[in-house]
Amino acid sequence: MTPPSPAVLDELKAALGPSGWSQDPFTLAPYLTEWRNRWTGETPILLTPGTTEQVQRAVAICAAHGVAIIPQGGNSGLVGGQIPYGEVLLSTRRLRAVRDVTPLDDAMTLEAGITLLEAQHHARDAGRFFPLSLAAEGSATIGGVISTNAGGTQVLRYGMMRDLVLGIEAVMPNGEVFNGLKRLRKDNTGYDLKQLLIGAEGTLGVVTAATLKLFPIMRSRAVAMVALETAGASIELLARAKQETGGGVEAFELMKQLGAELVVKNIPDSRWPLDPIPVWSVLIEIASGTPGGAETQLERLLEVAFEEGLITDAAIAQNDAQRAAFWRLREEHSAALKPEGGGWKHDVSVPISRIADFIDEATAAVERFHPSARVSVFGHIGDGNLHYDILPGVGEDVPAFLARWKNGSQVVHDIVARYDGSISAEHGLGRLKTDEVKRYKSPLEVATMAAIRGAIDPKGIMNPAVLFSPERPSC
Repeated sequence: MTPPSPAVLDELKAALGPSGWSQDPFTLAPYLTEWRNRWTGETPILLTPGTTEQVQRAVAICAAHGVAIIPQGGNSGLVGGQIPYGEVLLSTRRLRAVRDVTPLDDAMTLEAGITLLEAQHHARDAGRFFPLSLAAEGSATIGGVISTNAGGTQVLRYGMMRDLVLGIEAVMPNGEVFNGLKRLRKDNTGYDLKQLLIGAEGTLGVVTAATLKLFPIMRSRAVAMVALETAGASIELLARAKQETGGGVEAFELMKQLGAELVVKNIPDSRWPLDPIPVWSVLIEIASGTPGGAETQLERLLEVAFEEGLITDAAIAQNDAQRAAFWRLREEHSAALKPEGGGWKHDVSVPISRIADFIDEATAAVERFHPSARVSVFGHIGDGNLHYDILPGVGEDVPAFLARWKNGSQVVHDIVARYDGSISAEHGLGRLKTDEVKRYKSPLEVATMAAIRGAIDPKGIMNPAVLFSPERPSC
């Protein structure tokens, strides 16, 4: 891949104007390192376009000269796909316009730089609900969560980001604009290009705006933290919760004792609502369109669960502040693990019915491979997505432990594959897993994805180190 010459850099600067670029090391620094400090890259220039037209100009210039581009949203990704290593870095954070909010269509159109939390607020201001929620929602942007097909805590009821997008506007690798901002629920007119762009991690174009689905605001919500003795009991409890609420379960989050203990240890002002901290905890949220309906459903569920021996203890949030406190305990899990020195982190999915078996088999295999390892498990059990993290033993040499990451992860991922699971459930492949996933995907899958990419981006300028592409010279 051709590095940008001084002349190309000057052309980009002129096209975007003085507020649309930077080469200042202090300004660039936050864009070049990912949250876990695993990747720190470099770029000859940071582009910060403020309009779709400016994105179009920048991509067209890079395409004309064969210069590679890394699109970046809020830089909250965990697999390194947003970090440049010599490529031009294009941030979408200045694309901030609210194009349209139409409650009668249950839709809103936002530009890519708006954060997920801001999107939720825009929906609420219109009397509607936008359901995607994740721990990084204050920094993760709409363009980023589309490009990674983010999931979060409410996939159980509302689906992944792929299920929440009605239309997309994107600048394609040749600099043309795909104008696909529709509010339609039905459009059977051939290939759905927006679905190719969702989850493509910036390899097929730069998402600049999207039309998103909105939902009614539920009239009541109820949240509880419950204690279980086994992971298997949580699967039975989930089935019972679906039955008792008629589909009213919005979130069902499983947490192992180790992770809970580390939250209390490493996150200020944290207190687990169950004492002692149980072997397994589940955070349940139920929502209903009927005032008081969620509370009634939750009480009935807990009564049945106690009678059937599925749970051993429970704490019900009594107000919004307690509800937020319960959720904070779940959302701070990743931050709570970070002070332990790093770990082998896995974002995997397996069939819901096999979750308990997978946890048992994977943990036994990890302990054979590295006897001092500590295993933390948490995640969205309602959709089969587990964050299966392996930490060094207390007092263990951390660099030596991290040096075993690749082989240790293969131990976990081989078991995931035997369970017909996925080694990336919601974070994408990025630089971290692009090569590794070829071990688990068929040659047909890899070749087909490479062919699609080659057809849309024949010069290979869009995020060239990520996902499958025809063989090209590296940058």
